[in-house]
Amino acid sequence: MTAKRSPANERMKRAYLHFLKDAKGRDEASLDAVAKAIERFDEYNRRRDFKKFHIEQARAFKAHLAEQRNARTRAPLSASTVCSTLAALKAFFKWLSGEPEYRSRLKSADADYFNPPDNLARIATAHRHKPCPTLAQIRAVLDAMPATTEPERRDRALVAFAILTGARDRAIVSFKLKHIDIEHDLLEQDAREVRTKRAKTFTTWFFPVGDGIRQIVVDWVGFLRSEKGFGPEDPLFPKTRVAPGAEHEFAARGLDRVHWANADPVRAIFKEAFPRAGLPYSNPHSFRNTLVQLAYDLGLDAEQFKAWSQNLGHESCLTTFSSYGTIPPHRQAEIIRELAAPPPRMSPGFVRQIRDLVQSELKAEAR
Repeated sequence: MTAKRSPANERMKRAYLHFLKDAKGRDEASLDAVAKAIERFDEYNRRRDFKKFHIEQARAFKAHLAEQRNARTRAPLSASTVCSTLAALKAFFKWLSGEPEYRSRLKSADADYFNPPDNLARIATAHRHKPCPTLAQIRAVLDAMPATTEPERRDRALVAFAILTGARDRAIVSFKLKHIDIEHDLLEQDAREVRTKRAKTFTTWFFPVGDGIRQIVVDWVGFLRSEKGFGPEDPLFPKTRVAPGAEHEFAARGLDRVHWANADPVRAIFKEAFPRAGLPYSNPHSFRNTLVQLAYDLGLDAEQFKAWSQNLGHESCLTTFSSYGTIPPHRQAEIIRELAAPPPRMSPGFVRQIRDLVQSELKAEAR
């Protein structure tokens, strides 16, 4: 029998989510994840009033999570899922312990019992190599994509745009024509109108991925402006217009002047495009890894790599290195073997540049 919800618990859940949204500026995706974690604990704990929280409940819940399985795959919950759930609960109960009605019942230290085991935390936060397509493979994907109908031309231009700019999928669906400047090869990622990560505003100049890829995007923008009559406020990648046909069946009928509601259609385009070229699926985000691998191939100096990093929207080169710059194992082996034979691959001057750049960024972060 399902336990009846506690009005007091529901009130504090809402208050906490309002706190995260209005005081901490969390986005909707973050709020949904937190709400799901708290609900998971509340349901497990049979809706007991949060005022009656005891550290044994946290211990028992951690053991419960370790036994749970993914509803779709039936595999045990991943380390990252367990750790993110526990982190959300720890933060919630720390906040709760400071609320007037709960101060006498809860201690801030009680929330620490939601800490995951060290080994599990290390597994969840470990940096692993993320396979990404090569630039040659992306060109093969573009060559294999049809471009007869308007939606097909849009899909092909979208894939080309993703590698030309490194834009995230959530941003891609929100760009308007006014945000792209073909004459100056740049893209304005204005957080007032574009769904950038953490609402960052920055300018991206087209990455040097080849004239053929750039031309696909140039032709698409020209098509929207000249043939479709799209204006600055219209979407760069409009959704498909669906309308009834001659036999009253609904089918794609060109393009609509409306943005997609979310990034699901972008991922669907990638899921269809890569197998068409005989390649395993790569998600849109993996193109950002591809661009960092390209930076390595180009042998950029410290200043050039800093510009490349900023072009991806990163404030620090450390983010670029740690989140996207993992070297593939086969290339790692090649580099180590090459180092056994002189001359070294990097000049002393380049090493000093990188060291000075990293040190300056660490000092800036410490301020």
